[in-house]
Amino acid sequence: MKLSNIKRNLSLVLLFLVSIPGYAQFLRTSYFMEGSHYRQQLNPALTPDRGYINIPAIGSLNASVNSSSLSFQDVMDIIENSEDGNYFMSNDFINRLDVTNNLNVNLNTDIISAGWYKGKNFWSINIGVRNDIGASIPKSMFQFMRNMDGLNIDDWSRLAHINEQVGAQSLEINSYIETGVGYARDINDRLTVGGKVKVLLGVGNLKMNINNISVSSNLSGYENIDFNNPTYEQLQNLRGEANINVDATLESSSKLLELTQENDYIDDIDFGSFGFAGYGAGVDLGVSYKLLNNLTLSASVLDLGFIKWSESHTSIATAKANHNYNLRDESDRYEFVDMVSSGEVLNYDLLQMEVNESAKESRSTGLTSSVVVGAEYALLNNWLVVGALYTARFTNPKTLNELTFSANVRPSNAFNCAISYSVIQSAGKSFGVAAKLGPLFIGTDYMFLGKNNTKNLNAYIGLSIPLGKKKSNEI
Repeated sequence: MKLSNIKRNLSLVLLFLVSIPGYAQFLRTSYFMEGSHYRQQLNPALTPDRGYINIPAIGSLNASVNSSSLSFQDVMDIIENSEDGNYFMSNDFINRLDVTNNLNVNLNTDIISAGWYKGKNFWSINIGVRNDIGASIPKSMFQFMRNMDGLNIDDWSRLAHINEQVGAQSLEINSYIETGVGYARDINDRLTVGGKVKVLLGVGNLKMNINNISVSSNLSGYENIDFNNPTYEQLQNLRGEANINVDATLESSSKLLELTQENDYIDDIDFGSFGFAGYGAGVDLGVSYKLLNNLTLSASVLDLGFIKWSESHTSIATAKANHNYNLRDESDRYEFVDMVSSGEVLNYDLLQMEVNESAKESRSTGLTSSVVVGAEYALLNNWLVVGALYTARFTNPKTLNELTFSANVRPSNAFNCAISYSVIQSAGKSFGVAAKLGPLFIGTDYMFLGKNNTKNLNAYIGLSIPLGKKKSNEI
């Protein structure tokens, strides 16, 4: 995207995120809160004390952002300086970046969700909308933009020796609607098992991988030329060429996202109409086992499944090209300089991605699966519980691992509260809190601790109505 248009593109992204709330990025702090049914999102075997009906849309609403390098303040600086191209070329900005910069954005809401006891069995249903976005941009991309900034066709000294290599970049968007039916049962007074079966309606999936961009040039014989009044002999001694090598692929299956083309090459990704472009299925599995009277172990695997996208709504584009330019030729120089100095993070002219109609076919994509393992120890007659929770969420471009320690006060089903400390994603610089106050549940795993110190942030809000009788203790 052009730097001068970052605000416009950010607005489109935000519109996309708001219009299709997304993937269930669970709340770890709720895992050991016995009075909260929201912890079933992490383990379907963790049944609540009684049934519930969530208020539509706001009954289970969650949003999260995970960044490997940029803080909240960095993002605000990018937005505020989006029309100032020099800001993105500055040492102040580039020095904040890692070699590879990963970003994950997740949103989730349940339109309808409820759970209830039928004898010894606990049943639940939900219809929700999910979205998961992952992106990776290397520091070398911004360094390349800075090195090429201001290049023109008469800048012979700079044109003479260009050698730029941009590392791998990726973007993945996955959106779908989930309809699920869950079941859990106490096998005996120590063992509980649970699971959920889900039917998935695919809204859209886009995968872009830019494996390599290399730009080079070699020019000789220009040092002694008077370009204001060159002689024929001087121009004859001028020798040089430039090369652009690109290796990239793009796979898109959606009615919502459309690939627009100009001169047979993709020049943008735009919004189309809402509709389903694929269908799939998934499953959650969980178990809880009371090893000792006060010690309980639990584990789950979430979102094992796939979506198969239809051929009619799938486009596959590739860019595996080696472009050569004669630097003696003015039109070639114009084309080369225009491509490499455009100031675009996502430069479609440089990529020259072409839709391959012959490769058009149905495709399948896996869900963003998670593994959850927990251990809790009850004190003071189950009034206070301390626990440790490990989660691994297999996101793109990088798996998000987290280890969370928490202390939970749960004197009654109507009132639970917890405080947590997560040590990996926030590098031990944040903490989480959660509280259940009657029908209201609020929480976060990563508390906002200032603009410069916050790289990971999430928030969860839920509002539900109790349903049916309390859980029976008879096995």
